[in-house]
Amino acid sequence: MMRRMLTVTFLGTAGSLPTPERSPSAVLINREGELILFDCGEGTQRQMMRAKTGMMRLDYIFITHFHADHILGIPGLLETMAFQGRKEPVTIAGPVRTAEVVSLFDRLCYYSRKFPVRALELEPGDVVRMDGYEVEAVRTAHSIPSLGYRLREDSRPGRFNRARATELGVPSGPLFGRLQRGETVEVEGRVVRPEDVMGPARPGRKVVYTGDSRPTPEIEEASRGADLLIHDGSLDDDMADWAVETMHSTAGEAAELAKRAEARKLVLTHISSRYSDDVGPLLADARRHFPDVLVAEDLMKIEVKLRDGL
Repeated sequence: MMRRMLTVTFLGTAGSLPTPERSPSAVLINREGELILFDCGEGTQRQMMRAKTGMMRLDYIFITHFHADHILGIPGLLETMAFQGRKEPVTIAGPVRTAEVVSLFDRLCYYSRKFPVRALELEPGDVVRMDGYEVEAVRTAHSIPSLGYRLREDSRPGRFNRARATELGVPSGPLFGRLQRGETVEVEGRVVRPEDVMGPARPGRKVVYTGDSRPTPEIEEASRGADLLIHDGSLDDDMADWAVETMHSTAGEAAELAKRAEARKLVLTHISSRYSDDVGPLLADARRHFPDVLVAEDLMKIEVKLRDGL
């Protein structure tokens, strides 16, 4: 059986200020060859080249908010795709004023670009439907209008019980396939239904990306049972007052939310430049609450596996 790939590449993991080691915010998901970008900080197209992710199969860019460190890479990325001969449209989705921002970038790239760029303004709870999965906008709490996103795959059929099908008189071959596709079959006058030979439906994968945000009940609910939660972890817990003032999260706060939501893995990103030499305080604060946590690094890749490995 073909393995279903879902890989997350952290193209940019810096806080508001980039550092020599960290670029501005950008996270790329490759799902079975289809690319989805979340935020697009300055130089994202170069980070994609460094990571060898490709970019021509990128159809959607989801923006969390319009602070410069999350959007200034859009014109460069569009230009690079134009130089590479792209013809297919690109959709830029985000909160209120997305159409205004896209119009501005459209004028910047007017002469060289030969493909349309579409704007899609989202409200919390809005869903963008894809082939086999969806991306849902989630309410977040930052200093300007903002959204987080939950990528959720469709559930998959349960396991096929070959022995039970044989016991019911179904011959091996095309009828097995029909049952696995959810069709009812008839064998020598006996009706065999999919539920007779298929186990319970199996969940798809779920990845949540908060962008810049305080912890919120909406993020917690969206992250319930998530395979991967990518959360703002800008500061250590000693900087909690500053996190509240700037509408960011501490590592400990993100980890507490991950624990309450029963997420499987937590990755902290949007790392303040004050931790350029040592992210130890962030990890220590987070691991007091949640064991499976990483601090994102530029070009780090994580493969999100199906829970049953298939």
